Amino acid sequence: MKPEIKSTSFGSIKVNKEEYEHDIIITLDGEIKKRKKKLSKAISGSSHIISKDEAKFVYEDGAGVLIIGSGQYGAVELSDDAAEYFKKRNCRIILLPTPQAIEEWNRTEGKVIGLFHITC
Repeated sequence: MKPEIKSTSFGSIKVNKEEYEHDIIITLDGEIKKRKKKLSKAISGSSHIISKDEAKFVYEDGAGVLIIGSGQYGAVELSDDAAEYFKKRNCRIILLPTPQAIEEWNRTEGKVIGLFHITC
């Protein structure tokens, strides 16, 4: 069952009844995991550019949509390699500032995965 994201503010995100104070990934089966920012930071020196290595960690076979919450002010972006990785897997990307991304998450149906950055 896909969890409902209730709210976000700088430094936190509330999913169902649980509040997280770190970036999260939501899997196809609704599991919530801590984002492994180091996968991108090792490549670009920043966790604000999602690398192909992180894309491989986030992606699950069968996912048709990845919703990315790019932070409260929209600081996160996808590297060209990561974008190409998702394109080759026919996984559509929706990249929005986190407050708008959670609205999109809550209304999107189907095989959707999510990555939500909760600061900048």
